[in-house]
Amino acid sequence: MDRQTPEFYQYNDWELSSNLLSQLNGLRQEKIFTDVLLCSDGEEIPCHRTVLVSSSPYFRAMFCSNFRERHQARVDLKGINPEVLGNIVDYVYTGSVSITIEKVLPLMQAASMLQYPRLFEACSTFLQEQLNTDNCLSMMRLSEILHCGSLREKARDMAVCSFSDVAASEDFRELPLPELMCYLEDDRLCAEEEQVFETLLAWIHHDPFSRSGAIHDLFTKVRLRYIHPTYLFQFIANDPLIQSSTLCTEIIESVRRLMLTVSSQWAGELGPMCVAPRRYTCRETLVVVGGRKNSEQTSREALLYDEQTQCWQRLAKLPVRLYRAAYVCIHSILYVLGGLTMGAGESVVSATVYTLSLKTNQWRKAEPMLRPHYAHQSVSYLHFIFVLGGIGPDKQISGTVERYNSMFNLWEPMAAMPTPVLHPAVAAVDQRIYIFGGEDAMQNPVRMIQVYHITRNLWSRLENRTVKNVCAPAVTIEDKIYILGGYTRRVIAYDTKTNTFVKCKSMKERRMHHAATVINNKLYVTGGRYITGHDVIEDSDSFECYDPKTDAWTSKGTLPYKLFDHGSLPLFCVSSKPEPP
Repeated sequence: MDRQTPEFYQYNDWELSSNLLSQLNGLRQEKIFTDVLLCSDGEEIPCHRTVLVSSSPYFRAMFCSNFRERHQARVDLKGINPEVLGNIVDYVYTGSVSITIEKVLPLMQAASMLQYPRLFEACSTFLQEQLNTDNCLSMMRLSEILHCGSLREKARDMAVCSFSDVAASEDFRELPLPELMCYLEDDRLCAEEEQVFETLLAWIHHDPFSRSGAIHDLFTKVRLRYIHPTYLFQFIANDPLIQSSTLCTEIIESVRRLMLTVSSQWAGELGPMCVAPRRYTCRETLVVVGGRKNSEQTSREALLYDEQTQCWQRLAKLPVRLYRAAYVCIHSILYVLGGLTMGAGESVVSATVYTLSLKTNQWRKAEPMLRPHYAHQSVSYLHFIFVLGGIGPDKQISGTVERYNSMFNLWEPMAAMPTPVLHPAVAAVDQRIYIFGGEDAMQNPVRMIQVYHITRNLWSRLENRTVKNVCAPAVTIEDKIYILGGYTRRVIAYDTKTNTFVKCKSMKERRMHHAATVINNKLYVTGGRYITGHDVIEDSDSFECYDPKTDAWTSKGTLPYKLFDHGSLPLFCVSSKPEPP
């Protein structure tokens, strides 16, 4: 068969356009067929009208409309430096231009005037590469003068992501009030709320005579809900500027009354300034601390899981080894409470409290508990930490309850548990602490829910055959408390509003002595011990996530080592890489 002949052949000469531009530039340099002179400060640059008209709407309007320049052989371009005009003409004929720090601004202004948007953005890109914490605020002002959105956005990103360094600059202290307000209310601001307050104070003290009256407006931009009570009531409340403002002192007193009533309802009391969400740069991270490592000695390790890199980072080690301590997080500070220590060949039950802040990555001693405990439970609620039961120096199961008030840095005894139990599942929600199951002194499971009413300091009990858990963690999401395992694979959710249990997707193995926490409304379960199909107990390095919305488990990899009887906690830290809401 004869080969079919195509009906047409499309030929594309990709070099023609670039060669044509090069030829036109050669003609310009030899002044061949040039028909207009662009003039600046006495210097003349011969050009072709057709090239100028084709390259810019500015010249198209000039030479194709009823302007007088249409018929002139010389066109004066006032306000443009001759060298810069030459650079732009070279750019028009070659598509190339050299941008330097000395001429970027006049080149950018000329590109804007003569309507060369790609050259304008190239200058913006050059300026963006020069950005640093010392000049980003100046660049912001420059971008507004030049009406350059890309430079303004990049400079603002640097200002909010490097807020600590930028806030210390002279440019920052000279910011006008409206611009400062915009920064302080930005959800992307990379700063803790304590620093936000200190920054506004520094700004006012730079010019106290004219700025002191702005204290109330600025103070409303501080998200008080996320400030440690000690800092709020001892430092902020006693600041002379705050005390000079009746409106500011009223706000602080409202927060104080709210905390004293043990209420979680911020919205009706204080409005937007206290219900505002955490800034995007304050992200929740998972911290694993203490426990028994690789079936050997008690661990001093503290690990932080980076969700973005999916890697574990080592934090400062605990000062001492603590067996069956309690772990809790409040105000972005990790607390390790009590535990059993080994020294001089004997064990000692401890009342010591250690704290860790991610900001300093240093362990410190805090106010000790009223009594020594180990194998006890702890839970946080608002500005309180509750320590429940455990074993004391007499080696007996205790039903004692004590409460740490972070507002006054004070421990105080509370009403004791009706039925002392070991290893229950504990969670707090809606001004109540729920204690599910556990075991008695004879190691028998206790089928009971014990409920502590925080505001009334009273206990109630509820027999329930569904409850049968020992060494199982409990976590809260909204009004549901999830109890995970406890010598079983079972996961159940207790609805505190309806007093009912719902069965959830089971874990893969029968697990106990593991830890669980909630980050972004998902449950993260770490380590523990599990029972194999041959009833053999093994230590675990598993790291799994449960999504209540889909009722599904997913693996997150493994811990760096096998671990049980440890703490697993969510801590907020400030990141320069904000996550969108």
